[in-house]
Amino acid sequence: MKIPFSPPDITNSEIDRVVEVLRSGWITTGKVTKQLELDISDYCSVKRTACLSSATAAMELSLRILGIGEGDEVITSAYTYSASASVIAHTGARIVLADCIKDGVAIDIDSVRDKITERTKAIIPVDIGGVPIDYLRLHEVVEEKRFLFRPANDIQKSLDRIAIIDDAAHAFGATYMGKSIAHWSDFCCFSFHAVKNLTTAEGGAVTFSDIGSVTADEIYKQFMLLSLHGQDKDALTKVEGGWEYDIKLLGYKYNMPDILAAFGAAQLERYDEMLEVRRELVDIYDNAFKGTVVKPLIHRSQQYNGSHHAYIVSIDGLDAKKRNHLIVKMEKRGVSLNVHFKPLPLHTAYINLGFDIGDYPNALAYYNSTVSLPLYSAMTKEIVMYVVEQLLDELKSSDCKESDHAGC
Repeated sequence: MKIPFSPPDITNSEIDRVVEVLRSGWITTGKVTKQLELDISDYCSVKRTACLSSATAAMELSLRILGIGEGDEVITSAYTYSASASVIAHTGARIVLADCIKDGVAIDIDSVRDKITERTKAIIPVDIGGVPIDYLRLHEVVEEKRFLFRPANDIQKSLDRIAIIDDAAHAFGATYMGKSIAHWSDFCCFSFHAVKNLTTAEGGAVTFSDIGSVTADEIYKQFMLLSLHGQDKDALTKVEGGWEYDIKLLGYKYNMPDILAAFGAAQLERYDEMLEVRRELVDIYDNAFKGTVVKPLIHRSQQYNGSHHAYIVSIDGLDAKKRNHLIVKMEKRGVSLNVHFKPLPLHTAYINLGFDIGDYPNALAYYNSTVSLPLYSAMTKEIVMYVVEQLLDELKSSDCKESDHAGC
């Protein structure tokens, strides 16, 4: 048996929608993308959504709309993928990294609190594996530090505090305190990459509502300008309303085409069903690992209900060398594993910026002991149990003696 890590869940519904767009003769950004934006806004209970080329684009444009740049600081987690931090550098602002909590992946709110200065303009928390961070605590800290905030433009004045830009790349469909994850940030950025719960093959979206006196419609117009070279008419508008256009600012090329939006629209129609399958699969995993050295990330609590995107576990006695060997051994057993994530200060680019992994002990300790198991909505209960059996058997094998727990 060969178990992939996270293949997309594609049915005839997605294929039919994409074919319909292909036959329409209009495949770039148009009515299908605009309808998907409305549907996502409705699903997340927000005023507006901008569909873009990636979650990375969504985070960078959120920073730029806030006017964040040189001389500013933005805090994110040391335990994340590079996109959460690289967008900060792209704007010219300074990356500030906070450690994660002990024995977990969520950003440590106390660490965030200690790193806030008069230069801090935004915080980018990361909902790794689709598990929401402690947003109530984060909002408390932002309110506590409001006196330090120094607004630099009109939208910052309307906000009158540090902005929260959620890297919710893993978390579409997650809830916190009974509300959509999109409710808890000023800009909530989702990824629709091929391995995500809801995919458009490549793509992403950012959701938002009014910010003080700045309306969501005004913010949406800024996203559209920035995502299409600063051009005040997209292709469809030009066809329907005359060719002439103006370049209002020097923007980027981050728009989502209809051919991808059609894929996402079909996924969104059955998304709750796919989420329920993921919840059931996570429950099977969790029950099977009770009383073993395998400690899963907690996907549900009284505060939150995650999107069940990635099944991340820490294993007692594991270190980075043993973990890497375990991944190789499991591949030979037909099971593909992954790691979410290698902390940023272990990467060359961040070492060159002066970051030292020694300053982030929780991130390093969790990374050394963690691995991610296959999880996808087309998975069956039988496949889950096969993965469990193969992992536990490998951990007990001659190369993984029980005396050192996971000595593979």
